Amino acid sequence: MDAEVGDRIIVRGHHVGQPVRACQVLEVRGSGGGAPYLVRWDDIGHETLFFPGSDATVEHTGRPAS
Repeated sequence: MDAEVGDRIIVRGHHVGQPVRACQVLEVRGSGGGAPYLVRWDDIGHETLFFPGSDATVEHTGRPAS
């Protein structure tokens, strides 16, 4: 996963009815845009260190579409 500050990470629910969660990348602490990321969760507003799993995708904001 490759993310930059300002990108959004979307995490899909693991079970039926479980909500989708989203967060904004505040800081990239890994090398080359990799994890871990300091993020702020949209639903609760808390900042946490996050290591995304295979259920997460990145929405690149501010970058031209490829």
